[in-house]
Amino acid sequence: MTDLLAPFYQLRWLDLVDIGLVAYVIYKIILLVKGTRAMQMLAGLGVVLLTLVVARWLHLMTIHWIIQSFLASLILVIIILFQSDIRKALARMGRGPLLAGGHEHEAATLEEVARTAVALASRMTGALIVLERRIGLADYVDTGVRLDAKVSRELLMTIFQVTTPLHDGAVIISEDRIIAARCVLPLSTTSDGSRQVGTRHLAAMGLTEETDAVAVVVSEERGRVSLAVGGKLTQNLDAVALNKQLAEMFQVGAKTSRRLWGRERGNA
Repeated sequence: MTDLLAPFYQLRWLDLVDIGLVAYVIYKIILLVKGTRAMQMLAGLGVVLLTLVVARWLHLMTIHWIIQSFLASLILVIIILFQSDIRKALARMGRGPLLAGGHEHEAATLEEVARTAVALASRMTGALIVLERRIGLADYVDTGVRLDAKVSRELLMTIFQVTTPLHDGAVIISEDRIIAARCVLPLSTTSDGSRQVGTRHLAAMGLTEETDAVAVVVSEERGRVSLAVGGKLTQNLDAVALNKQLAEMFQVGAKTSRRLWGRERGNA
């Protein structure tokens, strides 16, 4: 037991600072690549490393040699595979401080989104609003026009007017800010219900299949509001149901949901 604890007795306070800084830098790098293809590739490399450990433990020498030879040029492989993501991560690091942190959506943001969706539906105006959660949406933000504006009903209503150049595509909201508009999202490849919904709904389903984002869709043909989560589409939501589901997903509480309901009833 003493032998196991011996290395810890030799630790200096500078060693602890060194370990803490390295861990923090790794954590921030993970946040930078979160929501991009780089994160999926990193997960794949993790599987490769796990396979290496298992192969060594089971004495599978051929598999062990192949993986070890692959990892010998790991730095070069990472640069080749992640070159575009590395450029994006460095650019994002340059735009914002390394120490910057995120926070969850506030109740006011959800209120503005819900009120906007219901108002647009009453005017038969199509819309697609995406709320980012834990998985970042950097790749999709880059396909649109960056705004970085405070979430407001007036701005969202203006964006989705058919006479504006930003109405076609999705609005992405992150950390209570409208990050970008006119964003291109992947369409769902599932056949379930795909013939009964339009492109906006398929885009909402496609994005939520790949990420944990929440997408609010307004149909311009039927004037109805739908919610996409996990690739599943819940259609024909009224103000009460939409407010309740948003409140539950972002854990703002039943009190906020009732307040949103009351405002929508007052505006009706």
